[in-house]
Amino acid sequence: MPQIISVNSQIKAPKILLHETQKSVLFRFLLVFILVIAYFCFVVFHFGIKNGLWITFLTWSFFVFCTPIADAGLLLDFPVRLITGIRMLYSEICVWLFAAVLNLYTSLFNPQIYTKTKILSLFKYIITHPIPYWLIILLSGIGTFLSIYFGDELLDVVRHTQRSKFEKHKHKHRLIIILFLVAAIIVLYNFLINELC
Repeated sequence: MPQIISVNSQIKAPKILLHETQKSVLFRFLLVFILVIAYFCFVVFHFGIKNGLWITFLTWSFFVFCTPIADAGLLLDFPVRLITGIRMLYSEICVWLFAAVLNLYTSLFNPQIYTKTKILSLFKYIITHPIPYWLIILLSGIGTFLSIYFGDELLDVVRHTQRSKFEKHKHKHRLIIILFLVAAIIVLYNFLINELC
């Protein structure tokens, strides 16, 4: 009688699905990826493929520069870490450089694209008013690189209880996020006042 081999015994789950910390990074990446694709489809529908692509990249760069968590950069950092093993901290530096070059190019050669959406109008307002609004970019940078530091740790360990870097610095990260929120509220308030006047 031939021996029956169970299919399930031969299929091995990828390593990333076996560790609770790495599963959380994968889930976050997939969530951000789905949101970006949905946003891209929305802006392509309203502005066409060329402008839609441009608006999507600029909106992505807004979230790179103006949020104190590394979700926008995670779109590139996470796959690069999986494929090459390069720590996300280093790839995030490249993400910031790419976002800066993208905005410099856009400001020089296609500045009217910033008027297409409210979020890009706000972004242009932040970029063109360095004092005091670059404080948002500074706080975002500190928060982003701390969260990337934590993200690298998530991929290095197997369980959340092993996250010593996160436990050591989590209060600093929360303080930066609170300061960022206060600064963001002030900028949004000022931006809305200027828009209404």
